[in-house]
Amino acid sequence: MGTDLHAPLGRNRKTGRRRPGVLRLGRIAASLCLFAIGGFSLYTAFRGDELERTKPPADEQAATPPANTPQPPTATTSQAADGMPRADPRSGANVEQMVTGDGSVVTKYSPRPRDGGGPVLVDAMQIGQDPRMAAQPNEALLEETPFGRLPIIGPDGRRPMDQYARPSSGARGIRIAIVVSGLGLSQTGTQRAIAELPEEITFAFAASGNSLQRWMQEARRGGHEILLQVPLEPFDYPANDPGPETLLSTKPAARNIENLHKAMGEITNYTGVMNYLGGRFLSDPAAMEPVMRDIGKRGLLFLDDGTSAQSKTAAIAKGTELPYAFADLQLDGQLDINAVLKKLDELERIARKNGQAIGVASAFDESVDAIAKWSEEAAMRGIEIVGVAALSNDPGILEKNP
Repeated sequence: MGTDLHAPLGRNRKTGRRRPGVLRLGRIAASLCLFAIGGFSLYTAFRGDELERTKPPADEQAATPPANTPQPPTATTSQAADGMPRADPRSGANVEQMVTGDGSVVTKYSPRPRDGGGPVLVDAMQIGQDPRMAAQPNEALLEETPFGRLPIIGPDGRRPMDQYARPSSGARGIRIAIVVSGLGLSQTGTQRAIAELPEEITFAFAASGNSLQRWMQEARRGGHEILLQVPLEPFDYPANDPGPETLLSTKPAARNIENLHKAMGEITNYTGVMNYLGGRFLSDPAAMEPVMRDIGKRGLLFLDDGTSAQSKTAAIAKGTELPYAFADLQLDGQLDINAVLKKLDELERIARKNGQAIGVASAFDESVDAIAKWSEEAAMRGIEIVGVAALSNDPGILEKNP
């Protein structure tokens, strides 16, 4: 009987079916192939580029020191994990700021070589905070104290006034900051201000207010920059009492610092401190100096509401390198919406003359209504409403001479 050359391999010539033995061998071979492919995939996943070379070239082997050879220390704490040194954004520039006769600040940048050679990783300090995280503090900018969590400058030099500032466009033009103060003292007034005022408005929370942490979080979620109002001694104290734990010119510096820290521990995420009253305290350099120094060392700014003609804020701030700002106008000395609108127009005239201006109001219904209405039209007149941190003077930069 001859062989049928047309019969498929492994099949019975008469029936056309696969022979059982051949079928089993085929299945076993297929399984072995799959096992080999899977094993090779795992090997490549774990070994990576070791498939390409099993040992480094001779020159790399010679450059690799033995395990017990002491390694050189890292250059600085600012060195990145990959060995590339970090640099401050201003490390390659001379920064000069000058105050002109009309009070505006002119900044001049000129190039200069960075220290050392080779590439550096420029660590650009972020101005502002991711809106999705704006209600939560940066833990690196806080320290635990008996008075709560207080703001500090971070290990990388980042300041709370930069972290929590509302970013501005950076464009040249008329810039105005409007601060609505006294939030937290009235629940309905605070709620209305947060709900109705645009996010460009800066909010100042009174340290003696209620539910401050909740209101702070709502304000931050809404995009607002915030300040903390600390009660300072007015000229007619105690007839006019700003509240408990007021900072007094007659108290020792340690006691005033303690009361300042109690106020600071009420909330987080603020760019600076603003006075609540305080005509007498602001006029006393001996009382002010240790308080302002502490504020500056914590990376905060100080906003003087401009109500005291005898204030020594500017002189003390320059001596302590405290970033500071002055309000140009009180907007609601008269509680009438039309009167507040007229004050806002006056604030605009000041800003057009000087390039910038700061106005302060309280969270009264009339003030909130007027500010909300005026703000809607400001952009159409070429005005940018910014957070107060954008308009602060920084003596630490002003006095530098790189």
